[in-house]
Amino acid sequence: MAYLNSFIYALSLVVFIFLALQALYLLIFGLAGRLFPSEIYPVCPESGRFVIYIPSYKEDSVIVNTALAALSIDYPIDKRHVVVIADSLAPETLLKLRELPIQVVEVSFDKSTKALALNVAVNQTRAEFDYALVLDADNVCATDFLYRMNDALKSGYKVVQGQRVAKNTNTRIALLDAISEGINNNLFRKGHAALGLSCAIIGSGMALDFGLFKQIMPEITAIGGFDKEMELRLLRSCVRFGYAERALVYDEKTTQKTAFENQRRRWMSAQVHYMQRYLGEGFRQLFKGNIDFFDKVFQTLLLPRILLLGIMPVAFVLSLVQIPAVPPAYWCFIGVSTYLAIVLSVPAQYFNKRLGSVALALPAAFFSMFKLLFKLKGANKTFIHTPHGHTK
Repeated sequence: MAYLNSFIYALSLVVFIFLALQALYLLIFGLAGRLFPSEIYPVCPESGRFVIYIPSYKEDSVIVNTALAALSIDYPIDKRHVVVIADSLAPETLLKLRELPIQVVEVSFDKSTKALALNVAVNQTRAEFDYALVLDADNVCATDFLYRMNDALKSGYKVVQGQRVAKNTNTRIALLDAISEGINNNLFRKGHAALGLSCAIIGSGMALDFGLFKQIMPEITAIGGFDKEMELRLLRSCVRFGYAERALVYDEKTTQKTAFENQRRRWMSAQVHYMQRYLGEGFRQLFKGNIDFFDKVFQTLLLPRILLLGIMPVAFVLSLVQIPAVPPAYWCFIGVSTYLAIVLSVPAQYFNKRLGSVALALPAAFFSMFKLLFKLKGANKTFIHTPHGHTK
């Protein structure tokens, strides 16, 4: 019995340290994102040339409208070129796309991935550009998006992430997804930029120096989480990322529970994969002074926030009913810190009566995410498509 008590004591101490580090991390960047102003880039009179890549896998319902929206961005026509990468699109969709003043690159793979599609498109890009912008097939940019991104890129960054915001919040799932995106923007983009670190890139609404993009893309072989692989490879090479908060790109949020779970399963599997692959390298780079890379690797250790929201109160209650390694007051402190960091990061526009319905749905979301922990095997080796165009 003594051995069992010692084991429980040691395990609770390890769990506390693990969760305390996460709570402190989230609180620091949550506060930084709220307390410090965003970086405002000076207006650059010189407009760089953008090639806009839009990979589209079976996105017949949205891709034509997305292409039209890309063409309507307020920017000199001769300095933007739209490329739709058509994978498994219907013939009638291809016909509509070819009627537009864009480049259509047809691709077909045994196992489709975003990285493969982008590499084919890059190889078929004959003209030279200053920057490459990647959008998802459902993304719609604000009219001044390219000007905002151009200002940030001309300020010296070779990689810039725009602010991705929700296009729709018409269901509880979509609203939960939109709030999660907003929290990520504050924690991992605005908060990081405020403290002088590279922001996180997402995989869409991001622009890179075109030469750097051509150089890095052949190295990307990921089936899931191509943006994570790109991020880690670039940060290891000490490339810094900027955040253009005022460059808005509207992203369609999933409305179906199944699609939401598949999306999270893909993200969690990619996170575990890159944690296993780069954890040791993260500490080696830290000793070399590469804090950006270590920070990104540390993020692979973070539990999904929905899980944290459920685990913290349970851990506190358990500390009350048995002799703890750490006093209940400490558990209470890290729990409150976690909740505070997340609440601080929720965008102001979501503090309304609908937020209560999302809060009531969190227990079900917790159990859903918990079950996904046991279904991660193989998810990073299989392309899991999230369909769009079902927002009604």
